[in-house]
Amino acid sequence: MNFALTPAAERFIRLMLRADGAPGSGFRLAVSPGGCSGLAADINVRREPEASERNGLRLFLPAESRILLDGVTIDFADTPAQTGLVFRDPKGTACDASHSPGAVR
Repeated sequence: MNFALTPAAERFIRLMLRADGAPGSGFRLAVSPGGCSGLAADINVRREPEASERNGLRLFLPAESRILLDGVTIDFADTPAQTGLVFRDPKGTACDASHSPGAVR
């Protein structure tokens, strides 16, 4: 997996896992083309038989998502204007697409 997670994104994922996960749970991130950065996200906490690990986080990424995340930095923003994951794609446009828990923007 050739993408980066910022410390803020890691904290958000760990918080989601503590709040919604059982032992062995992981964070599922499925991205699809869309949004002004080129990516829209669907996230949830769940159990899956196979997960990749990054910095001790269990991540479930569908094959298409792995391809779309190539070279992307995943960040987390918590501002009055947006709250959620932000995808910074050097190949994308000038603005960021974000994901608020429970809704895709």
